[in-house]
Amino acid sequence: QVQLAESGGGLVQAGGSLRLSCAASGRTLSMYATGWFRPAPGKEREFVAIIARDGGRTLTADSVKGRFTISRDNAKGTVYLQMNSLKPEDTAIYYCAARSGFLNGAQGVEYNYWGQGTQVTVSS
Repeated sequence: QVQLAESGGGLVQAGGSLRLSCAASGRTLSMYATGWFRPAPGKEREFVAIIARDGGRTLTADSVKGRFTISRDNAKGTVYLQMNSLKPEDTAIYYCAARSGFLNGAQGVEYNYWGQGTQVTVSS
């Protein structure tokens, strides 16, 4: 079993930055492709970004491309989401999730493990 824990959320002004972290207990996160999601109106969740197990491939949603960067440090067993130029519409709970493979990860399916989420609030 794997437990994921997100951290790094908070309150920031528009234009500011935050770095979210996702760490795992039970098994090393380096065994999994890892994605970030957030709720969105009319959707169960909105894909934000995903990174392959070895960090060799990443995919970022168009809505955050150029502002958000996903990365990982497998020595630390942690995946990061660097969020720059934040906008009020980025306000959400951000969840990390782990799955075995990278392909189709943006679809939000076949994720075996989910964290509890971390709140990001961007004020205007």
